[in-house]
Amino acid sequence: MQKRVTFRNLWLPYLLLAPQVIITFIFFIWPASQALFQSLLVEDPFGLKSNFVWFENFEELFSNPLYLDSMLITAVFSIATTLLALSSGLLFAVLADRAVKGASIYKGALLWPYAVAPAVAGVLWLFLFSPANGIVAAVLRAMGYEWNHVLNGGEAMLLVVIAAAWKQIAYNFLFFLAGLQMIPRSVIEAAAIDGASPLKRFWTIIFPLLTPTTFFLLVVNVVYAFFDTFGIIHAVTSGGPAGATNILVYKVYADGFVGLDLGGSAAQSVVLMGIVIALTVVQFRYLERRVQY
Repeated sequence: MQKRVTFRNLWLPYLLLAPQVIITFIFFIWPASQALFQSLLVEDPFGLKSNFVWFENFEELFSNPLYLDSMLITAVFSIATTLLALSSGLLFAVLADRAVKGASIYKGALLWPYAVAPAVAGVLWLFLFSPANGIVAAVLRAMGYEWNHVLNGGEAMLLVVIAAAWKQIAYNFLFFLAGLQMIPRSVIEAAAIDGASPLKRFWTIIFPLLTPTTFFLLVVNVVYAFFDTFGIIHAVTSGGPAGATNILVYKVYADGFVGLDLGGSAAQSVVLMGIVIALTVVQFRYLERRVQY
């Protein structure tokens, strides 16, 4: 028999839900509706007048080769950042899950990067790879490779991917470690007694039991790569060189706040929101089937 919770006061459940509903409306529904409405307008840079143009902003958007290039750049950046952050977080979690001396210090040190702001994380890696006096750039120069992400688009992309993934590794590490500690040791020990190698035990026992955690982190990391990496891009490359790291979220800022194309920028934000929602739906619709709860 299932026990149901009832409220004697009819208004109590609505009062309990009201703060969250108000916050959601103020910080999500209202700005999203404003962006959707503004995407149908063409405004002058001073905001003195606006013309209703229906979907002309979207038509110009998808006929602009620079915007299509930005979509491709965003796809490459998001996939690379997500894979690097997830794989590194899982690797560190597996290593930290072992009983080693000083494990608490090791685990605590791995959590520090998550407390760093994205812009600060970008500046840290910018200093390391600075062509003039960066430590990593100096090592690469000594090995015969001239690193210069200011001029080389591929190197700039690699740098922002490393910085963005490094910022997210701690978050992934924390959840993977919690998932690993929830796996019964008896199951792993039984597989070891049966003669399964460590790699075999990981792929056939440990990783399948981690699929709920992996699925959750996949959704979170995709959203992070699309939205929360703005500070890193702005601090490290500002979308350059020649637009090589001009991802969609940064292009919204560059066209709207720098270029003062408010209608086009709003249309870009609507498209970006639609892409992220579609990716999330696809992940829950198809990838969740492979999750073993």
